[in-house]
Amino acid sequence: MTEDSPALYVVPTPLGNLGDMTQRAIDVLRRVAWVAAEDTRHSAPLLRHYGCTARLLAAHEHNEEAAAQQVIEHLAEGESVALVSDAGTPAVSDPGARLVARVRLAGFRVVPLPGPCAAVTALSASGLTEPHFLFYGFLPARARQREDALRGLAALPYALVFYEAPHRILETVAALAAVLGPQRTLVMARELTKLFETIHSGPLGGAHDWLLADANRQRGEFVLLVSGAMPVGDDGEGERVLKLLLAEGLPVKQAAKLGQAITGVGKNALYELALSLK
Repeated sequence: MTEDSPALYVVPTPLGNLGDMTQRAIDVLRRVAWVAAEDTRHSAPLLRHYGCTARLLAAHEHNEEAAAQQVIEHLAEGESVALVSDAGTPAVSDPGARLVARVRLAGFRVVPLPGPCAAVTALSASGLTEPHFLFYGFLPARARQREDALRGLAALPYALVFYEAPHRILETVAALAAVLGPQRTLVMARELTKLFETIHSGPLGGAHDWLLADANRQRGEFVLLVSGAMPVGDDGEGERVLKLLLAEGLPVKQAAKLGQAITGVGKNALYELALSLK
């Protein structure tokens, strides 16, 4: 980082546990002249904690174009800037993407740092076995639009990853079950890296009741992960065969393997279905 080569540094910040801040991220924040923050009031204590003295400028969803211009002006003056969001990686279901695009168009370097990301953190502990996943982020808040979005995702064979706020968690989980079906596996990861971190896995059909059983389960920020759709061409034979194999006492893994041999349905999809049937 030199005055001859200013850059915009995209800096992930902890989801909750301050120990997850990387040394490189701390070094960058200590050396840049400016930090563009989603909420300066939220980021100021974090910067003080790590001994960062950079000046702050606001860069949120309502002023992103103006903030981008400010950042470009600082870069043009030879001053490097760090971009941070309230938690996790900027520009991933958070403000920052338009700002990054403007900086790149202006011809300045954009340097991404690896670090905390709620979606990947939750996915790594989900136990979902699909080889691919689709990160959707936040579903629409309105019921009709949310259902339309889910119908467009229903047939995809990928694990689906959503973010959700606590005040919408019940209606979103109900919509997932109604559109995607009660048999799919849902993993709910809440308050990741924080004191009350919870990761719960089970059939989509039972998730609403699980949340209602304890009001504390509805608190905090959520990552929701749903197993992928069964492959096209499975007319229910996979589920019928799995139920017979499981009824004979076969372990889930063996039942999925035999089910694949009998029906031709993908083993990973059968494994997820077997877990939901147990």
